Amino acid sequence: MAANSAVPAKMKAWVYREHGDVATVLRLDSELEVPEVQEGQVLVKVLAAALNPVDTMRVNGVFQLPGSALPAVPGYDLAGIVVKVGREVKDLKVGDEVYGFMWHAKKDGTLAEYAAVEVAFLALKPKKLSFEEAASLPVVIQTAYGGLERAGLSRGKSVLVLGGAGGVGTITIQLAKEVFGASRVAATSSTGKLDLLKSLGADLAIDYTKVNFEDLPEKFDVVYDAVGQSARAVKAVKPGGSVVTIVEHGKELPPPAFSFVATSDCSTLEKVKPFLESGKVKPVIDPKSPFPFAQAIEAFSYLQTGRATGKVVIHPVP
Repeated sequence: MAANSAVPAKMKAWVYREHGDVATVLRLDSELEVPEVQEGQVLVKVLAAALNPVDTMRVNGVFQLPGSALPAVPGYDLAGIVVKVGREVKDLKVGDEVYGFMWHAKKDGTLAEYAAVEVAFLALKPKKLSFEEAASLPVVIQTAYGGLERAGLSRGKSVLVLGGAGGVGTITIQLAKEVFGASRVAATSSTGKLDLLKSLGADLAIDYTKVNFEDLPEKFDVVYDAVGQSARAVKAVKPGGSVVTIVEHGKELPPPAFSFVATSDCSTLEKVKPFLESGKVKPVIDPKSPFPFAQAIEAFSYLQTGRATGKVVIHPVP
């Protein structure tokens, strides 16, 4: 293992020692041990992290990976710099700027100064992106890309994105247009966010406060449901089309709807890298972001309102 004397023994991290409401159980710990780097891992100095709804579910205890243990550090998204390299690591070196998503995190997540991360979950950060922009992307870009791919979106097909202004939705619109070559992209949002949808490439921006999308005469090859409305979504899909939902898991869905959960896969980050470097696909960060590390609980509270536009990011760390 490459030694690095600059890495301290202790770090600041947000920790929960029991499951419950984030504001009640999440605490800032200034004396948490820096995680050991295992074989095939690198230690990343976290410079930015981002929140996802699953982070709240994890603290609440609603969502748990097998083998999860307490106390735990929440957070899956991160961007930072490699400061230590484990055995058998050939693709990354100390000093590399990386980003990724720690889907394996059973105990130690990304709301900490340091994180030990499997190399397979990391990619080199696109030079065009800041650390906070990069941190906003891994979970949502892999969820958006994987869902569109599984739903069979391809060049010349049409897609409707439900929840177009959210973290996943803002990226789904752009990937559908720029990467998958959709001929027509429609998306839903509240009144004040319609212009954002159009700026991201939506051909049709639908105000869900005024229009029921399933009542429109136009139907779509793919409906990407980022809000949990599969029963309505199946009424908006063409015969032979598909509906992918990223919200409704573990319940019976009306055909042709199916549920999709992203897994951490740096190959997706590599595939989209040219589009990020060229600016054809852009991170969308909520205007209230970034939240400073000390205000992680406020960041969670804001995410839980459901009103965030794009991603809620925490930067700098700590």
